[in-house]
Amino acid sequence: MPRIVEVKAREVLDSRGHPTVEVEILCEDGACGRAIAPAGASRGSAEAQELRDEQAPRYCGRGVRQAVQRTQEVLKPALQGLEVTDQQELDRRLQELDGTPAKRYLGGNTLIATSLAAAHAHALSCHKPLYEVFRLLARQVGCRCIPDRDSDYLLPLPMVNMISGGLHAGRQLEVQDFLIIPCTARSLAEALEMVFAVHRSLGELLRSRGYEANLVADEGGYGPKVRNNEEAIECILQAIEQAGMQAGRDISLALDVAASHFYQRGQYEFKTLNKHLPTEAMIDYVKGWVDRYPIISVEDPLAEHDWTGWELLTQVIGNRVQLIGDDLLATNLCRLRWAVGRGIANSILIKPNQAGTLTETFLVLREAQRAGYRLILSARSGDTEESWLADLAIATGVGQIKIGCITRGERLAKYNQLLRIEDWLGKRGRLAQPFA
Repeated sequence: MPRIVEVKAREVLDSRGHPTVEVEILCEDGACGRAIAPAGASRGSAEAQELRDEQAPRYCGRGVRQAVQRTQEVLKPALQGLEVTDQQELDRRLQELDGTPAKRYLGGNTLIATSLAAAHAHALSCHKPLYEVFRLLARQVGCRCIPDRDSDYLLPLPMVNMISGGLHAGRQLEVQDFLIIPCTARSLAEALEMVFAVHRSLGELLRSRGYEANLVADEGGYGPKVRNNEEAIECILQAIEQAGMQAGRDISLALDVAASHFYQRGQYEFKTLNKHLPTEAMIDYVKGWVDRYPIISVEDPLAEHDWTGWELLTQVIGNRVQLIGDDLLATNLCRLRWAVGRGIANSILIKPNQAGTLTETFLVLREAQRAGYRLILSARSGDTEESWLADLAIATGVGQIKIGCITRGERLAKYNQLLRIEDWLGKRGRLAQPFA
């Protein structure tokens, strides 16, 4: 098996123009894997911490020269000579070398870039598609890669950003993302055709109402200054109708509320309503959305530390919608187990850089599968031009993916890779079905 002979890191830029870490791993057979760490704006407190040059003036303290230096001084000598195909051992060494629960010493950004670079090198060395290597690694950890047959792959149903608020678009709305799910699509290609039709229709509608529809938010969606969250939802519903489709049948809605970011002093601060809602009122508010609109998925409708509220909300709407924990669970095994034990949520957003390494990501996937949670693989708001997330979705059979809108290159890199893989697989691949 090829061994690692060189590890190199550099400072590059993500989709927001912020510095991030890129790691290259070179093997003795000449295979060279490369990966860049994505970064989020909306971050849970329990996710792996990034290592940044906080006290340095350059890049306003967001540089990653310290991460690059520690890669060269700490990771390189520790990984040289290791078999690149032994992902679990490599990831174990990464965790051991960091030695902190939150990945503060080497940084979750450094670790995920290194872990992914090794997987890329593995794929190149073995002359296999990346999704096949990811599937092999996931199975080694014990994940149930649905459907669990080598000749059959599940393509993820996309959950696509249409309008952004919160930290992704200047906080003009409380809800961070208003998304659509193309429920009647029979292929990924058809799903993206449906998304295009709604996106185009929505742009025309926003312009006709005098709203901005040319500039885009962090994840490529529109960022209009509509009056409130309800108007954003109703604009999307009208756009679906104008695109010749039926909301609730052809296209359903999803919300990423990201409530932790407007939770202050025990209440949810809604500037668009000029109100501060206690937990009970917030639960009623979210339930009202589900009652009124064809919403089948709600992410982080309560703050990450509002555990009692989450328990109650799960009882109220958990049997009606996909109730996703992102900031709540942070791709963190301990928090997931705690949530499962208390009957909180029914779905989890999976972000590999929240965990720190591929192996840790797969362990969370395995635990969520055992608990019967639905799985959604997600990009970050500060993402990269790389497409490995598409391969990971195919490999693990999660059934859903949340990349962003169908604009901006870092989003299209992943959508286009999914289209390529769908073409390569032919009849061996099928699109996941709606879940509600």
